[in-house]
Amino acid sequence: MTRIEDRATSPLPRSYYVWLSGALTSILGDAVLYFALGWAAATHGGTVAGLVLTAINLPRVLLLIVGGTVGDRFGARRVMIAGDSVMLVGTIALAVFAHQSGPAVWLLVAAGVLVGINDAFYLPASGSMPLRLVGQESLPRALAMRQGGAQLVTFIAGPLGGFLVATGGLTGTALLNAATFTVVLVIVIAIRPIHDIPPAKGSGSFLHDALDGIAVGWKDPVLRPALIATGGVAGFLLPVIPLLLPLLARDQGWGAGRTGVVFGVQSLGLLAVSLFVMVRGTLPRPGLAATAGMLVSAAGTAMFVVSPAVAIPAALLVGAGSGLFASHIGPLVLMSAPHSHLSRMQALLTLVQSVSLLAMNNVLGNLARLTTATTAVLVCAAAMTATGIAALCSRALRTTTTAAPEPQPVAQQRAGAAEGA
Repeated sequence: MTRIEDRATSPLPRSYYVWLSGALTSILGDAVLYFALGWAAATHGGTVAGLVLTAINLPRVLLLIVGGTVGDRFGARRVMIAGDSVMLVGTIALAVFAHQSGPAVWLLVAAGVLVGINDAFYLPASGSMPLRLVGQESLPRALAMRQGGAQLVTFIAGPLGGFLVATGGLTGTALLNAATFTVVLVIVIAIRPIHDIPPAKGSGSFLHDALDGIAVGWKDPVLRPALIATGGVAGFLLPVIPLLLPLLARDQGWGAGRTGVVFGVQSLGLLAVSLFVMVRGTLPRPGLAATAGMLVSAAGTAMFVVSPAVAIPAALLVGAGSGLFASHIGPLVLMSAPHSHLSRMQALLTLVQSVSLLAMNNVLGNLARLTTATTAVLVCAAAMTATGIAALCSRALRTTTTAAPEPQPVAQQRAGAAEGA
Protein backbone atom coordinates (compact mmCIF):
# COMPACT_ATOMS: atom_id res chain seq x y z
CA MET A 1 0.00 0.00 0.00
CA THR A 2 1.34 3.45 -0.94
CA ARG A 3 1.20 5.95 1.91
CA ILE A 4 1.60 9.71 2.11
CA GLU A 5 2.11 11.84 5.22
CA ASP A 6 -0.22 14.77 5.88
CA ARG A 7 -0.43 16.69 9.14
CA ALA A 8 -3.26 19.16 8.77
CA THR A 9 -2.21 21.19 11.81
CA SER A 10 1.34 21.95 10.65
CA PRO A 11 1.82 25.73 10.25
CA LEU A 12 2.63 26.96 6.77
CA PRO A 13 5.99 28.72 6.36
CA ARG A 14 5.94 32.49 5.90
CA SER A 15 7.75 32.08 2.58
CA TYR A 16 4.72 30.24 1.21
CA TYR A 17 2.38 33.12 2.03
CA VAL A 18 4.78 35.53 0.35
CA TRP A 19 5.02 33.34 -2.75
CA LEU A 20 1.24 32.76 -2.82
CA SER A 21 0.54 36.49 -2.72
CA GLY A 22 2.77 36.91 -5.75
CA ALA A 23 1.27 33.93 -7.55
CA LEU A 24 -2.28 35.21 -7.05
CA THR A 25 -1.21 38.67 -8.23
CA SER A 26 0.20 37.07 -11.37
CA ILE A 27 -3.01 35.07 -11.91
CA LEU A 28 -5.03 38.28 -11.64
CA GLY A 29 -2.79 40.06 -14.13
CA ASP A 30 -2.91 37.14 -16.57
CA ALA A 31 -6.71 36.86 -16.37
CA VAL A 32 -7.11 40.57 -17.03
CA LEU A 33 -4.68 40.38 -19.97
CA TYR A 34 -6.52 37.38 -21.45
CA PHE A 35 -9.75 39.36 -21.27
CA ALA A 36 -8.11 42.36 -22.93
CA LEU A 37 -6.61 40.25 -25.75
CA GLY A 38 -9.94 38.54 -26.38
CA TRP A 39 -11.82 41.83 -26.37
CA ALA A 40 -9.35 43.47 -28.74
CA ALA A 41 -9.39 40.44 -31.04
CA ALA A 42 -13.20 40.45 -31.13
CA THR A 43 -13.10 43.87 -32.81
CA HIS A 44 -11.55 42.13 -35.84
CA GLY A 45 -14.24 39.43 -35.96
CA GLY A 46 -14.68 35.85 -34.83
CA THR A 47 -11.93 34.42 -37.01
CA VAL A 48 -9.26 36.63 -35.46
CA ALA A 49 -10.64 36.00 -31.96
CA GLY A 50 -10.33 32.25 -32.54
CA LEU A 51 -6.84 32.72 -33.98
CA VAL A 52 -5.64 34.61 -30.90
CA LEU A 53 -7.02 31.94 -28.54
CA THR A 54 -5.33 29.27 -30.66
CA ALA A 55 -2.08 31.24 -30.52
CA ILE A 56 -2.22 30.95 -26.73
CA ASN A 57 -3.40 27.37 -26.35
CA LEU A 58 -1.53 25.57 -29.14
CA PRO A 59 2.07 26.43 -28.08
CA ARG A 60 1.13 25.73 -24.47
CA VAL A 61 -0.09 22.23 -25.30
CA LEU A 62 2.75 21.40 -27.70
CA LEU A 63 5.54 22.54 -25.37
CA LEU A 64 4.31 21.49 -21.93
CA ILE A 65 6.41 18.32 -21.75
CA VAL A 66 9.44 20.30 -22.94
CA GLY A 67 8.76 22.92 -20.28
CA GLY A 68 8.43 20.30 -17.55
CA THR A 69 11.70 18.67 -18.58
CA VAL A 70 13.49 22.04 -18.51
CA GLY A 71 12.08 22.67 -15.03
CA ASP A 72 13.42 19.36 -13.71
CA ARG A 73 16.80 19.81 -15.38
CA PHE A 74 17.54 23.42 -14.45
CA GLY A 75 15.37 23.96 -11.37
CA ALA A 76 11.83 25.29 -11.04
CA ARG A 77 12.88 28.58 -9.44
CA ARG A 78 15.29 29.43 -12.25
CA VAL A 79 12.63 28.72 -14.86
CA MET A 80 10.15 30.95 -13.03
CA ILE A 81 12.64 33.81 -12.79
CA ALA A 82 13.35 33.51 -16.51
CA GLY A 83 9.64 33.32 -17.35
CA ASP A 84 8.69 36.35 -15.26
CA SER A 85 11.56 38.33 -16.81
CA VAL A 86 10.47 37.44 -20.35
CA MET A 87 6.84 38.34 -19.65
CA LEU A 88 7.84 41.62 -18.01
CA VAL A 89 9.69 42.66 -21.15
CA GLY A 90 6.97 41.22 -23.39
CA THR A 91 4.07 43.04 -21.74
CA ILE A 92 5.95 46.34 -21.79
CA ALA A 93 6.60 45.82 -25.50
CA LEU A 94 2.91 44.99 -26.00
CA ALA A 95 1.92 48.25 -24.29
CA VAL A 96 4.34 50.28 -26.46
CA PHE A 97 3.25 48.74 -29.77
CA ALA A 98 -0.45 48.89 -28.84
CA HIS A 99 -0.06 52.58 -28.03
CA GLN A 100 1.67 53.26 -31.34
CA SER A 101 -0.32 51.12 -33.79
CA GLY A 102 -3.42 50.01 -31.90
CA PRO A 103 -4.51 46.38 -31.43
CA ALA A 104 -3.23 45.12 -34.79
CA VAL A 105 -3.86 41.48 -35.63
CA TRP A 106 -0.16 40.62 -35.82
CA LEU A 107 0.40 42.15 -32.38
CA LEU A 108 -2.44 40.20 -30.77
CA VAL A 109 -1.26 36.92 -32.31
CA ALA A 110 2.35 37.58 -31.27
CA ALA A 111 1.22 38.35 -27.71
CA GLY A 112 -0.82 35.15 -27.66
CA VAL A 113 2.15 33.07 -28.84
CA LEU A 114 4.39 34.63 -26.19
CA VAL A 115 1.85 33.89 -23.45
CA GLY A 116 1.38 30.30 -24.65
CA ILE A 117 5.12 29.54 -24.85
CA ASN A 118 5.79 31.09 -21.45
CA ASP A 119 2.92 29.15 -19.86
CA ALA A 120 4.33 25.88 -21.19
CA PHE A 121 7.54 26.43 -19.19
CA TYR A 122 6.14 28.41 -16.25
CA LEU A 123 3.09 26.34 -15.25
CA PRO A 124 4.97 23.06 -14.53
CA ALA A 125 7.61 24.90 -12.51
CA SER A 126 5.04 26.94 -10.59
CA GLY A 127 2.95 23.84 -9.93
CA SER A 128 5.85 22.20 -8.10
CA MET A 129 6.63 25.21 -5.91
CA PRO A 130 4.16 24.46 -3.07
CA LEU A 131 5.91 21.15 -2.34
CA ARG A 132 9.29 22.88 -2.40
CA LEU A 133 8.06 25.58 0.00
CA VAL A 134 5.97 23.63 2.53
CA GLY A 135 7.02 19.98 2.21
CA GLN A 136 4.65 17.02 2.19
CA GLU A 137 3.11 17.53 5.63
CA SER A 138 1.25 20.74 4.80
CA LEU A 139 0.96 20.36 1.03
CA PRO A 140 -2.81 19.65 0.86
CA ARG A 141 -3.63 22.75 2.89
CA ALA A 142 -1.22 24.84 0.83
CA LEU A 143 -2.77 23.68 -2.45
CA ALA A 144 -6.30 24.25 -1.12
CA MET A 145 -5.32 27.79 -0.14
CA ARG A 146 -3.95 28.36 -3.63
CA GLN A 147 -7.08 26.93 -5.23
CA GLY A 148 -9.40 29.03 -3.07
CA GLY A 149 -7.35 32.15 -3.71
CA ALA A 150 -7.38 31.53 -7.45
CA GLN A 151 -11.17 31.16 -7.33
CA LEU A 152 -11.54 34.52 -5.59
CA VAL A 153 -9.13 36.15 -8.04
CA THR A 154 -11.22 34.83 -10.93
CA PHE A 155 -14.27 36.57 -9.46
CA ILE A 156 -12.39 39.86 -9.42
CA ALA A 157 -10.70 39.48 -12.81
CA GLY A 158 -13.82 39.76 -14.96
CA PRO A 159 -15.14 43.10 -13.65
CA LEU A 160 -11.61 44.48 -13.27
CA GLY A 161 -10.71 43.48 -16.82
CA GLY A 162 -13.81 45.17 -18.19
CA PHE A 163 -13.08 48.35 -16.23
CA LEU A 164 -9.42 48.49 -17.30
CA VAL A 165 -10.17 47.83 -20.96
CA ALA A 166 -12.87 50.51 -20.90
CA THR A 167 -10.59 53.08 -19.27
CA GLY A 168 -7.06 52.22 -20.38
CA GLY A 169 -7.51 49.93 -23.36
CA LEU A 170 -5.02 47.23 -24.25
CA THR A 171 -2.11 49.55 -23.46
CA GLY A 172 -3.19 50.22 -19.88
CA THR A 173 -4.02 46.57 -19.26
CA ALA A 174 -0.61 45.44 -20.55
CA LEU A 175 1.12 47.95 -18.27
CA LEU A 176 -0.83 46.62 -15.28
CA ASN A 177 0.23 43.09 -16.16
CA ALA A 178 3.84 44.26 -16.44
CA ALA A 179 3.52 45.60 -12.90
CA THR A 180 2.27 42.23 -11.64
CA PHE A 181 5.19 40.45 -13.27
CA THR A 182 7.55 42.88 -11.56
CA VAL A 183 6.05 42.02 -8.18
CA VAL A 184 6.25 38.28 -8.82
CA LEU A 185 9.81 38.50 -10.15
CA VAL A 186 10.99 40.26 -7.00
CA ILE A 187 9.24 37.68 -4.81
CA VAL A 188 10.62 34.66 -6.65
CA ILE A 189 14.15 36.09 -6.51
CA ALA A 190 13.78 36.83 -2.80
CA ILE A 191 12.32 33.57 -1.51
CA ARG A 192 14.39 30.46 -0.80
CA PRO A 193 12.48 27.17 -0.75
CA ILE A 194 12.77 25.50 2.65
CA HIS A 195 12.39 22.03 1.14
CA ASP A 196 14.38 22.78 -1.99
CA ILE A 197 14.86 19.90 -4.38
CA PRO A 198 18.01 20.02 -6.54
CA PRO A 199 17.66 19.78 -10.32
CA ALA A 200 17.41 16.24 -11.61
CA LYS A 201 20.43 14.66 -13.23
CA GLY A 202 19.58 14.27 -16.88
CA SER A 203 20.40 11.26 -18.96
CA GLY A 204 22.27 13.39 -21.45
CA SER A 205 19.44 13.21 -23.98
CA PHE A 206 16.75 15.87 -23.63
CA LEU A 207 14.29 13.80 -25.65
CA HIS A 208 14.94 10.76 -23.46
CA ASP A 209 14.26 12.78 -20.31
CA ALA A 210 11.05 14.19 -21.77
CA LEU A 211 9.78 10.73 -22.75
CA ASP A 212 10.86 9.38 -19.38
CA GLY A 213 8.46 11.81 -17.72
CA ILE A 214 5.58 10.41 -19.74
CA ALA A 215 6.71 6.85 -18.99
CA VAL A 216 6.84 7.47 -15.23
CA GLY A 217 3.34 8.91 -15.27
CA TRP A 218 1.99 5.95 -17.24
CA LYS A 219 3.76 3.17 -15.32
CA ASP A 220 3.23 4.43 -11.78
CA PRO A 221 0.25 2.59 -10.18
CA VAL A 222 -1.03 5.77 -8.50
CA LEU A 223 -0.17 8.40 -11.10
CA ARG A 224 -1.68 6.53 -14.06
CA PRO A 225 -5.26 6.29 -12.74
CA ALA A 226 -4.97 9.80 -11.26
CA LEU A 227 -4.03 11.23 -14.67
CA ILE A 228 -6.79 9.28 -16.43
CA ALA A 229 -9.34 10.52 -13.88
CA THR A 230 -8.09 14.08 -14.38
CA GLY A 231 -8.58 13.73 -18.12
CA GLY A 232 -12.13 12.52 -17.56
CA VAL A 233 -12.94 15.46 -15.28
CA ALA A 234 -11.40 17.96 -17.71
CA GLY A 235 -13.29 16.52 -20.66
CA PHE A 236 -16.72 15.86 -19.15
CA LEU A 237 -17.07 18.08 -16.07
CA LEU A 238 -15.23 21.33 -16.77
CA PRO A 239 -17.27 22.11 -19.94
CA VAL A 240 -20.63 21.67 -18.15
CA ILE A 241 -20.89 25.07 -16.45
CA PRO A 242 -19.26 27.46 -18.97
CA LEU A 243 -20.33 25.69 -22.18
CA LEU A 244 -23.43 23.54 -21.69
CA LEU A 245 -25.24 25.37 -18.89
CA PRO A 246 -25.93 28.54 -20.96
CA LEU A 247 -27.22 26.36 -23.80
CA LEU A 248 -29.43 24.37 -21.42
CA ALA A 249 -30.66 27.57 -19.76
CA ARG A 250 -31.74 29.01 -23.11
CA ASP A 251 -33.50 25.79 -24.09
CA GLN A 252 -35.41 25.67 -20.80
CA GLY A 253 -36.04 29.41 -20.54
CA TRP A 254 -34.25 30.01 -17.23
CA GLY A 255 -33.34 33.62 -17.89
CA ALA A 256 -30.02 35.38 -17.40
CA GLY A 257 -30.64 36.11 -13.71
CA ARG A 258 -31.23 32.50 -12.67
CA THR A 259 -28.33 31.30 -14.84
CA GLY A 260 -25.98 33.79 -13.19
CA VAL A 261 -27.03 32.60 -9.75
CA VAL A 262 -26.33 29.00 -10.77
CA PHE A 263 -22.84 30.01 -11.93
CA GLY A 264 -22.18 31.68 -8.60
CA VAL A 265 -23.51 28.78 -6.51
CA GLN A 266 -21.23 26.35 -8.32
CA SER A 267 -18.22 28.49 -7.46
CA LEU A 268 -19.47 28.77 -3.88
CA GLY A 269 -19.56 24.97 -3.54
CA LEU A 270 -16.03 24.67 -4.86
CA LEU A 271 -14.77 27.42 -2.58
CA ALA A 272 -16.47 25.89 0.49
CA VAL A 273 -14.65 22.58 0.02
CA SER A 274 -11.35 24.40 -0.54
CA LEU A 275 -11.82 26.28 2.73
CA PHE A 276 -12.61 23.03 4.55
CA VAL A 277 -9.37 21.46 3.31
CA MET A 278 -7.43 24.60 4.26
CA VAL A 279 -8.67 24.28 7.84
CA ARG A 280 -8.90 20.51 8.35
CA GLY A 281 -6.60 19.02 5.72
CA THR A 282 -7.44 16.34 3.19
CA LEU A 283 -9.45 13.21 3.96
CA PRO A 284 -7.38 10.12 4.92
CA ARG A 285 -7.70 8.48 1.49
CA PRO A 286 -7.17 11.19 -1.15
CA GLY A 287 -7.74 8.89 -4.13
CA LEU A 288 -11.03 7.68 -2.71
CA ALA A 289 -12.06 11.26 -1.86
CA ALA A 290 -11.27 12.40 -5.41
CA THR A 291 -13.36 9.54 -6.77
CA ALA A 292 -16.24 10.53 -4.49
CA GLY A 293 -15.93 14.05 -5.87
CA MET A 294 -16.37 12.76 -9.42
CA LEU A 295 -19.50 10.82 -8.49
CA VAL A 296 -21.00 13.76 -6.58
CA SER A 297 -20.37 16.03 -9.57
CA ALA A 298 -21.92 13.46 -11.90
CA ALA A 299 -25.08 13.39 -9.76
CA GLY A 300 -25.27 17.19 -9.76
CA THR A 301 -24.76 17.31 -13.53
CA ALA A 302 -27.63 14.87 -14.11
CA MET A 303 -29.90 16.96 -11.85
CA PHE A 304 -29.60 19.96 -14.18
CA VAL A 305 -31.91 18.33 -16.71
CA VAL A 306 -34.59 17.38 -14.17
CA SER A 307 -36.13 20.79 -13.49
CA PRO A 308 -35.10 24.44 -13.13
CA ALA A 309 -36.25 24.14 -9.50
CA VAL A 310 -33.28 21.90 -8.63
CA ALA A 311 -30.69 23.85 -10.65
CA ILE A 312 -29.26 25.58 -7.57
CA PRO A 313 -28.72 22.44 -5.45
CA ALA A 314 -27.40 20.73 -8.60
CA ALA A 315 -24.84 23.52 -9.06
CA LEU A 316 -23.86 23.23 -5.40
CA LEU A 317 -23.21 19.50 -5.84
CA VAL A 318 -21.18 20.10 -9.01
CA GLY A 319 -19.06 22.73 -7.26
CA ALA A 320 -18.56 20.67 -4.11
CA GLY A 321 -17.65 17.59 -6.14
CA SER A 322 -15.23 19.59 -8.26
CA GLY A 323 -13.60 21.02 -5.15
CA LEU A 324 -13.39 17.60 -3.52
CA PHE A 325 -11.69 16.17 -6.60
CA ALA A 326 -9.27 19.06 -7.17
CA SER A 327 -8.24 19.45 -3.52
CA HIS A 328 -7.30 15.77 -3.26
CA ILE A 329 -5.98 14.86 -6.71
CA GLY A 330 -3.42 17.72 -6.72
CA PRO A 331 -1.61 16.70 -3.51
CA LEU A 332 -1.88 13.04 -4.51
CA VAL A 333 -0.08 13.63 -7.82
CA LEU A 334 2.60 15.89 -6.33
CA MET A 335 3.43 13.57 -3.44
CA SER A 336 3.33 10.42 -5.56
CA ALA A 337 5.67 11.85 -8.19
CA PRO A 338 9.42 11.18 -7.83
CA HIS A 339 11.23 14.35 -6.78
CA SER A 340 13.32 14.10 -9.93
CA HIS A 341 10.13 14.38 -12.02
CA LEU A 342 8.08 17.03 -10.21
CA SER A 343 7.91 19.55 -13.07
CA ARG A 344 7.37 16.83 -15.65
CA MET A 345 4.43 15.40 -13.69
CA GLN A 346 2.91 18.87 -13.40
CA ALA A 347 3.41 19.30 -17.15
CA LEU A 348 1.78 15.95 -17.83
CA LEU A 349 -1.14 16.80 -15.55
CA THR A 350 -1.68 20.14 -17.29
CA LEU A 351 -1.31 18.51 -20.72
CA VAL A 352 -3.97 15.91 -19.94
CA GLN A 353 -6.34 18.63 -18.75
CA SER A 354 -5.68 20.91 -21.71
CA VAL A 355 -6.02 18.28 -24.43
CA SER A 356 -9.17 16.79 -22.92
CA LEU A 357 -10.79 20.19 -22.47
CA LEU A 358 -9.90 21.43 -25.95
CA ALA A 359 -11.21 18.27 -27.59
CA MET A 360 -14.41 17.88 -25.59
CA ASN A 361 -15.40 21.55 -25.80
CA ASN A 362 -15.75 21.06 -29.55
CA VAL A 363 -17.30 17.59 -29.31
CA LEU A 364 -19.89 18.57 -26.71
CA GLY A 365 -20.69 21.85 -28.44
CA ASN A 366 -21.40 20.04 -31.69
CA LEU A 367 -23.35 17.32 -29.86
CA ALA A 368 -25.58 19.99 -28.32
CA ARG A 369 -26.06 21.56 -31.75
CA LEU A 370 -26.90 18.30 -33.51
CA THR A 371 -29.15 16.96 -30.71
CA THR A 372 -30.01 19.03 -27.63
CA ALA A 373 -28.18 20.58 -24.71
CA THR A 374 -30.02 18.11 -22.46
CA THR A 375 -28.46 15.20 -24.33
CA ALA A 376 -24.97 16.67 -24.03
CA VAL A 377 -25.41 17.23 -20.28
CA LEU A 378 -26.61 13.66 -19.76
CA VAL A 379 -23.63 12.34 -21.73
CA CYS A 380 -21.33 14.26 -19.39
CA ALA A 381 -23.10 12.87 -16.32
CA ALA A 382 -22.86 9.29 -17.64
CA ALA A 383 -19.19 9.71 -18.62
CA MET A 384 -18.30 11.15 -15.21
CA THR A 385 -20.08 8.27 -13.48
CA ALA A 386 -18.17 5.76 -15.61
CA THR A 387 -14.88 7.53 -14.87
CA GLY A 388 -15.58 7.46 -11.14
CA ILE A 389 -16.44 3.76 -11.21
CA ALA A 390 -13.29 3.03 -13.22
CA ALA A 391 -11.22 4.95 -10.65
CA LEU A 392 -12.70 2.79 -7.89
CA CYS A 393 -11.35 -0.25 -9.70
CA SER A 394 -7.76 0.92 -9.15
CA ARG A 395 -6.64 -0.56 -5.84
CA ALA A 396 -3.57 1.68 -5.69
CA LEU A 397 -5.67 4.83 -6.12
CA ARG A 398 -8.40 3.59 -3.80
CA THR A 399 -6.14 2.55 -0.91
CA THR A 400 -3.52 5.31 -0.91
CA THR A 401 -3.63 6.97 2.51
CA THR A 402 -2.26 10.05 4.22
CA ALA A 403 -0.91 8.09 7.16
CA ALA A 404 2.76 8.05 8.04
CA PRO A 405 4.66 5.64 5.81
CA GLU A 406 5.76 2.27 7.06
CA PRO A 407 9.53 1.73 6.86
CA GLN A 408 9.88 -0.14 3.60
CA PRO A 409 11.76 0.63 0.39
CA VAL A 410 9.96 2.78 -2.16
CA ALA A 411 10.41 0.11 -4.82
CA GLN A 412 8.69 -2.41 -2.53
CA GLN A 413 5.82 0.03 -1.93
CA ARG A 414 5.36 0.59 -5.65
CA ALA A 415 5.50 -3.12 -6.38
CA GLY A 416 2.86 -3.86 -3.78
CA ALA A 417 0.57 -1.19 -5.16
CA ALA A 418 1.12 -2.36 -8.73
CA GLU A 419 -0.19 -5.80 -7.89
CA GLY A 420 -3.63 -4.39 -7.16
CA ALA A 421 -3.67 -1.63 -9.80
